[in-house]
Order: sequence, then C-alpha cells, then structure tokens
Amino acid sequence: MEFTEDQISRYSRHILLPEVGGKGQKKIAKAKILLVGAGGLGSPAALYLAAAGIGHIGLIDSDVVDLTNLQRQILHHTSDVGRPKVLSGKEKIQALNPDVQVSMYEERLTAANALKIIGDYDVVIDGADNFTAKFLINDACFFAGKPLVHGGILRFDGRVTTIVPKQSACYRCVFKTPPLAGLVASCQEAGVIGVLAGIIGTIQATEALKLILGIGQPLTNRLLDFDARKTLFREIKVKRNPDCALCGAHPTITELFDDGDPFAGCTVRPSPYDVVT
Repeated sequence: MEFTEDQISRYSRHILLPEVGGKGQKKIAKAKILLVGAGGLGSPAALYLAAAGIGHIGLIDSDVVDLTNLQRQILHHTSDVGRPKVLSGKEKIQALNPDVQVSMYEERLTAANALKIIGDYDVVIDGADNFTAKFLINDACFFAGKPLVHGGILRFDGRVTTIVPKQSACYRCVFKTPPLAGLVASCQEAGVIGVLAGIIGTIQATEALKLILGIGQPLTNRLLDFDARKTLFREIKVKRNPDCALCGAHPTITELFDDGDPFAGCTVRPSPYDVVT
C-alpha cells in the first residue's frame, strides 16, 4: 500500500520515529483491533488508535449512552445520550480519522459469538464491565490465539496487563475464577475518578500498538498497577501457572461458557479494581 500526501503528513510524527517509520505505519494501517466495550477504557483507546491510523477497529457493546457515562467515557457527547454506544463511537472515530474502518457489534460478547468475532482481529482490548465477560474474553482469546490487553479501574486504582496465549500468564493463571456475587463493588456502587479511565485506556492502546509493531517490551507476565491518589505505578511480576484450568498442562476448561464457573470456591480472587467502566 502507498500513502497519500495527506496521510504522510497526518502520520509524520510516527514516521519520524526509527521504531515505526513508513514500514511500521503500514503495519498499523493494516492492523485490526477489537475493543470489547465502548465505555471508560474503550473510549480513550479507540480515539488514540484511530489517531494512530489503525486500519480497522471493531466496537462491541450492547449499551446505550447514559448521562452518568459522560464523566469518563470521552467517546460520547451529551447529544449522544440514549444512542447506541457503538454508533456514537463509530461517528467519533471516523470524524477524527476517515481512514479508519469501523465494525459495529451492538450485542454482548457471549460464548456463542466470541470466537467468530475475535477471530477477525489481530489484538483484543478488554474494556468489559463485569467479571464474567473478562473471563470469557480471556478464554476466547486463548482459544483463538489472539493477544489480549486487559484493563480494569475502580475508585482511584487501575491495572493493565498483556496476555499472549501460550506464551505468557493468562488471566486465569493469576485470578482463577470470578469473585462471588456481591463480593466486589462495581463503579456504579463505589465510584471511579473519571480521568483514571483515560490513563489506563491509553496504556492499553500503547500496548496494542507495540504488539502490532513488534517493538518494545509488552506487559506480559506483569501486572501494572496505578494508584491515582499517590500518582504511583507498581509492577507485579506473575508467571504461567502449570495448573491453570485453561492454559496449564492438564486443562479442564476446553470450551467457552457464559454463566457460572466450574471452579467456584477458589481462594484467589480478582482485586477490586478489575471491575471497569
């Protein structure tokens, strides 16, 4: 593919980078990234990926824009209240960069549709708003062999990690199962500082671009925690669990499922700020 003069000008600050250059920008233009959730995390990720020139962005979200979303979900404006998030998101992405193709999935990701949807993309960004979805995304990306950039926020705390199937620790290696219902508060119940979504979402977008370009050191086998009150990042090293029910030596999870968890009762639980948007 050849860039037009306008495209060369648009992406000139990327092209000047030795780690990117013209070849790297072409990789970006050919890339396909799926955002699961067009909310707090998906919003900044979508805008920065669109600005970067990602060729194809997929948005999957079944919700409509609510007034309470606007404190952090910058992909949507006041006039979008009541409209589908995927439609609002597509309009903002293409207004920012008409080069970007956007696919809309106005539905929830389920065991029935996950592999079909995810299979079309190079990288998946997790901006889901519940634990069931997060474990489903992790499992689907493992079966599809797709890199996953996980993110979570709650109150003033955020987390990012990157998962490369069969190469790094997966979400279940660390957390094993969803928490019991009612054990962890949601953003709706506990609140979240709006700018935190921008910090974590843009780190997720950065990870996705690194994966596409094949540069730097992704956040594999590392959990990057951020405390907004102290402006403090902390890195926690993790490793693949040989007994993981999904990616271990003797897996017991061999297909996708939606409801419940066959390993309830595990003592290792996700931290509170893995609930997002």
